[in-house]
Amino acid sequence: MLLKMYDDNPSERQILQIVDILRAGGLVIFPTDTLYGLGCDINHHRAIEKIAKLKGLDFNTAKFSFICHDLSSLSEYCKQVDTPIYKIMKKNLPGPFTFILNASSKVPKILKNKKKTIGIRVPNNNIIREIVKELGNPVLTTSIHDNEDEILEYIADPELIYEKYKDRVDIVIDGGFGKIIGSTIVNCTGDEIEIIREGEKELEY
Repeated sequence: MLLKMYDDNPSERQILQIVDILRAGGLVIFPTDTLYGLGCDINHHRAIEKIAKLKGLDFNTAKFSFICHDLSSLSEYCKQVDTPIYKIMKKNLPGPFTFILNASSKVPKILKNKKKTIGIRVPNNNIIREIVKELGNPVLTTSIHDNEDEILEYIADPELIYEKYKDRVDIVIDGGFGKIIGSTIVNCTGDEIEIIREGEKELEY
C-alpha cells in the first residue's frame, strides 16, 4: 500500500493505521529528514528478522538505529549520557543526526551488536515522530539505500520506492520527495565525540 501523508499535519487516522501495522509485526517505509527509512517495532523480533533478511544484514555487524519521538526515552535504551553530550544532542535534535550511544539492558538482545551500541535518531519529520509517539516505543530503522544501487533517484521518490518494495513491505508512506544524503553520524561512546560520517548537516556544539 502507498499512503500519502503530509509532514506539516499528519492525519491521526493514518497514524493509528500505521501503528496497528507496526504492532502486528509489519514493515513500513517512511520519510525522515534525510533518506527514506525501512523500519518496524523494536519489540517485534520476527519483524526485525524480516528486515535483516530483506537487507541481507548480519546482526553482528548490522547498524540499526532507533527513531525516538524526543530524548525522553534515552534513559530507557541507553546507558547514562554525560551532561555535555546530552546538551549537544538537545541542541541538534530534532535534526538529521544519528548519535551512537552505549546500549542499556532494555535494548532487545537481538539488536545488540558486538560493540553493544545503538544509534539514536530524532528526525525533524512530524510523520515518523508522531507514529513513534503513538506507538509508545522507538521504531527500528535502517536506510533503504543499498551500496549496490546505481540509480540514486529512486531512493528519494516514494512512488519509485513503492514500485521496488511493494511486495516486500506492508506499507510505503509517501511524504513527498526525500533526500539522497544520509544523517551525520556522531559517535558518543568514547572519551571524545567523533564524527564518523558527515551527512546532511554539520553538528553544532
